[in-house]
Amino acid sequence: MKILAWIVLGIVIFVIVAMLYYLVVGAILFHYVFSKKSLSSRILRKDTEKRLTDYKIDLCWWDKVKFAKVKIKSLDQLTLVGNYFDAGSDKTVIVVHGFGGSYQEMQPYCKFFHDKNFNVLAVDNRTHGESEGKCIGFGWLDRNDILAWIEYLNKRNPDNKILLFGLSMGGTAVCCVAGEKLPSNVKAVISDCAFDNANKQIDYVMRNHKILLKMIKKHLYSYTKRIHGFDIHQADAIKQVKNTKIPILFIHGQNDNFVPVENVINLYNATPPNLREKYVIDGAGHAMSYSVAGVLYEKKISDFLRSRTNI
Repeated sequence: MKILAWIVLGIVIFVIVAMLYYLVVGAILFHYVFSKKSLSSRILRKDTEKRLTDYKIDLCWWDKVKFAKVKIKSLDQLTLVGNYFDAGSDKTVIVVHGFGGSYQEMQPYCKFFHDKNFNVLAVDNRTHGESEGKCIGFGWLDRNDILAWIEYLNKRNPDNKILLFGLSMGGTAVCCVAGEKLPSNVKAVISDCAFDNANKQIDYVMRNHKILLKMIKKHLYSYTKRIHGFDIHQADAIKQVKNTKIPILFIHGQNDNFVPVENVINLYNATPPNLREKYVIDGAGHAMSYSVAGVLYEKKISDFLRSRTNI
């Protein structure tokens, strides 16, 4: 009996240790990949001032324009926060930021659309900025949040024509939305430097740590799915754009070494031929296309809107 008791005790201890390992290691990995990136940690980065200069971000601009803070509930009951400027226009753009960012860092794009007399809704993605959430959506969970923002705008003004604009992960998010059933007043999508598949993008970022990647990825994905209900393998923008019923303008920097230009080629090729345009900017790195191309970037968007939509 003593031997049996020791065997049972050993099994119990093994199970407890295994569970603790699964939960603790999973939580650590999740923190680095999927959890909220604080604004304070990004402000303390040594290269912050250089990045603001390179991307031509003027954070003071937000104090000059009267944006109103607005809130909605997501399908899973998170409070999502946006900043809305009402130009009294019949056209509205939803501006979606990238991984680890916030609405503030979308200032150049918001100013561009503001100057073109758009109503502007600049959102904080779930698990970013002031919006609630424990798990970053990698564009996939965010697609439902954008649908909720569209519903909010249509309740506010059902006659508005809506444009979706996203940068980096935000670009992936608007591509994912494009494949959903959308109200008829959503007219077009503009996606700048999006990745085409979240799992593939994580592999690319970890490309110099292939052995580590194989060890941790299965654990990370399992933990994220079990604890937070998010299956990263669902986050495939290529499958979504195949089903779009509205035109998409894809923009990408030729020299992007974070989300390689192959991503935009894949997304473009997957989109119905009559609903796609592509603009690749020589010499532009990740999220640098507007900074590099300037007025040519603006002209491409203006021409796209003029030729493809009535906004």
